[in-house]
Amino acid sequence: MSTQPPESEAPSRDGLWPMPPGPPHEERHFTQNEVVRDLVIGTADGLTVPFALAAALTGVVAANPLIVTAGLAEIAAVCVAMGLGGYLAARTEAEHFTAERRREEEETEIYPDRERWEVAAILHRYGVRGDALRMAVDSICADKRRWVDFMMRFELDLKEPQPDRAARSAITIGGAYVVSGLLPLSPYMLLDSTHQALVISACITGAALAGFGWLKAKATGLPAGRGAMQTLFIGGLAAGVAYVVAKLVGG
Repeated sequence: MSTQPPESEAPSRDGLWPMPPGPPHEERHFTQNEVVRDLVIGTADGLTVPFALAAALTGVVAANPLIVTAGLAEIAAVCVAMGLGGYLAARTEAEHFTAERRREEEETEIYPDRERWEVAAILHRYGVRGDALRMAVDSICADKRRWVDFMMRFELDLKEPQPDRAARSAITIGGAYVVSGLLPLSPYMLLDSTHQALVISACITGAALAGFGWLKAKATGLPAGRGAMQTLFIGGLAAGVAYVVAKLVGG
């Protein structure tokens, strides 16, 4: 009796097993890349902070132009601050990756036996044993770049940042903050009544927060309703606290 696998189950020339028969399977996984993360940071703060400021000023200021001026100044200042923060964070991440990769390259030159052992230890944790383990270690360590790539990914859990990551992070965070921050201020720009503008601003901001939380939860595979309610609660709490503090201080 033959022990060889059927031809359809034999590996191809490149060593990969062919796709098993059956209907196509759509895998749904969410990978939160850096752009999405920056959009979340800028949008969440942009909806919450300007509305909280406008709500707080509504308790002590009776003129909408003053609220709009303060709101625009806040949006400009925080946009720059958050953009620079995102830029510096991305630069630090890139510099950290470069330094760690340089260190790994030096260690593979100075301590090759120890580094080979670390490769074997990592593969061993994934269940690779015996001859398969020795062959895998030899294959990985045969190429210097592949060896270092493996250590960066599986030992240090570091992924190489994109070259323009810092600039794109600053633009994404700052731009998202400006766009979302104008939503709570728009009623104060269009209406004369401060309290009427506050009510409409609260409705707009509440709907935007709920929609943003719903979309974020939907994209990450979490319950969409819970995500909407959590985001709405956090934004409402921040605005409520700011309004009460302004009332107490302003008398």
